[in-house]
Amino acid sequence: MSATDLLERRAVISGVGQSAVGRQIDRSGFQLTLDAVLAAIADAGLTVGDIDGLAMFPGGGAANLPGYANGNLYEVQDALGLATSWRQGIVEGMALPFYGAAMAVATGQARHVVVWRTVKEGSAARRAGGRPAYGSTKPVAEGPLAWLLPVGMLSPVCQIAPYATRYLHEYGVRREQLAWIPVTQRASAGLNPDAVYRSPLSIDDYLGARMISTPLCLYDCDVPVDGATALVVSAAETAPDLRAPVDIEAMAGVVEGRPSWEQWRDMGRVGHGAAAAMWARTDLRPADVDTAELYDGFTIEVVWWLEALGFCGVGEAGDYVDGGKRIALGGELPLNTWGGQLSGGRLHAAFGHTAEAVRQLRGEAGDRQVAGAEVAAVTNVGGYEAGAALLTRR
Repeated sequence: MSATDLLERRAVISGVGQSAVGRQIDRSGFQLTLDAVLAAIADAGLTVGDIDGLAMFPGGGAANLPGYANGNLYEVQDALGLATSWRQGIVEGMALPFYGAAMAVATGQARHVVVWRTVKEGSAARRAGGRPAYGSTKPVAEGPLAWLLPVGMLSPVCQIAPYATRYLHEYGVRREQLAWIPVTQRASAGLNPDAVYRSPLSIDDYLGARMISTPLCLYDCDVPVDGATALVVSAAETAPDLRAPVDIEAMAGVVEGRPSWEQWRDMGRVGHGAAAAMWARTDLRPADVDTAELYDGFTIEVVWWLEALGFCGVGEAGDYVDGGKRIALGGELPLNTWGGQLSGGRLHAAFGHTAEAVRQLRGEAGDRQVAGAEVAAVTNVGGYEAGAALLTRR
């Protein structure tokens, strides 16, 4: 397959925008969404009237988890007064936040698509008395929840913890090594004025933190927040009219096993199918990547992606991150340079990671800028939701 046949080469990410992000923001999800959408459109150098496609995650602005979905597709379109030729609402299964939008502009169904993700999980957790606002809102659990809730799996951390346990056991990785991921990302967050947590974090802080679901402690988990992120995806042919577009070099999303966390075959290897499919669509290699914005709902997901993408071998991520130098700003692979979801906030579904990758490639990341960044890796979740992409400076 030639490069010109790849649909992602016919699309660019032209704009990124974010609302205020915080543990609790006194604005509705609808208001936060409009803030982010309008900022992204302006960032692309476009006007609202240029937008002819809309997409959101999850679709319809509703989900079973409190605070998980905001910014209804219909309300946003109505508020902006848009006539659209393409719309999409996706509940999970979204390999990358810009995947569907890229397909739309690459096939001529739209020219400029705004896609957004809005959460009010910080406020939902506060209303729940500080507990994660997860679990069934129905009197009788249905589907997968019928198997998870009776054994106390009220949060994704309970589903991910067995994977972390298996990985640490199988490869002899120590928690003291994994600690360098949140510690290093916190140092980067200190340079990001929009990060939720910016004060320094030490290895001792990490090791002394309370366990949430063994072996994952407080600092292994992302931070529930209120906030919205929006991206504008445009047809590549419109690039001359855009402010600072970023190219999508390659992208892939592969479900390589059963679509359930608790039924995964190899709990030590996650995301390899998506990574392999992505690398097959480009001549670039891991050594070409200047910054990695890897999904970090939990630290173990960063471990999976470092190995799946080939930055180190399987079982070697502990040694790779140990000491923090490789993954710090100025290191060979600056990791989650905005602080990631562990310190910047759970903006979810790689929206925060994509926005940071775009800023880095444009040279607009301020004090945390990676010098000469030309290639950024972006990933979403892991397991049966795995998506991986390379973005490049135009």
